Amino acid sequence: MDFTDVSLTALRVFRAVAEQGTFTSAAVSLGYTQSAVSRQIASIERAADAELLERRRDGVRLTPAGRIVLRRATVVLDEIEATARELSGLPEQAGTVRLGWLPSVGAVLLPRALAALRRSDPGLRVVGREGTTPALARALRAGSLDLALLASAPPFRPPDTETPPLALRTLTERPLRLAVPAGHPLARADSVDVADLRGQRWIASASSGDDRLLGVWPGLDERPEITHTARDWLAKLHLVAAGCGLTTLPATMASAAPPGVRVLPVHGGPQETRRLFLARLPGPPAEPVTRVAAALRAAALDLETSAAPS
Repeated sequence: MDFTDVSLTALRVFRAVAEQGTFTSAAVSLGYTQSAVSRQIASIERAADAELLERRRDGVRLTPAGRIVLRRATVVLDEIEATARELSGLPEQAGTVRLGWLPSVGAVLLPRALAALRRSDPGLRVVGREGTTPALARALRAGSLDLALLASAPPFRPPDTETPPLALRTLTERPLRLAVPAGHPLARADSVDVADLRGQRWIASASSGDDRLLGVWPGLDERPEITHTARDWLAKLHLVAAGCGLTTLPATMASAAPPGVRVLPVHGGPQETRRLFLARLPGPPAEPVTRVAAALRAAALDLETSAAPS
């Protein structure tokens, strides 16, 4: 076993594969060919004299040896980036927190938390990106995120099966809601019976890769008629306002609904609850991470207490 000849490129490629979950996605994110990614992974596995990635149909998964290498690689890469910043005269990033979030969180909860942080802690910098729950969980494992806002539906399984388990803290747990055009017959009442959702037209996100079909009420006993597909939640809501169909949305997004949309509870059938939680790697968090987590918890509590009863 000899790591003296392992290049920084190989370490970056290994971290990208661990985060993206497939060689193909890592190649796209890095601007490399898939064969180049494969060669870099082969070189680091030769140096480790061990298999670092378990190849599976649905992508790759870190082996125990891979988790060790990833942990050390993340430290090395972070130190190299810090050195480059110091040499170039850029300010230190000790007050930077890397945050990942789901698309639905970016519409209401995240802006509230960041606005509060700018007032209370202007020296703290939050950077990050949007993603799916599986992708954000992988980014936490890869060390490229410090915190992530993830979602779960019953039976509320952990976001991944890796060890050690991620540290999770629930922010909100509320029933799923239905967005209906204001002129739709279903909008005349204060709630919707699940039986009345049969035969409706839906606006949903495409179902592929990590993503489930979001926007159609779960458990319908028919093949749904999807009139429009959109990944962006606000685009879905504006399509609802235009009378193009119905869509589901988390209760915390109700305040983001534009004019022309009624947000209603659905009764009958199983309770469709959705849980939003903060996730991070286990262990004591850095102090800036603690401050960001506190701001997110406060914003979630504010949404819970200010939401009008449905």
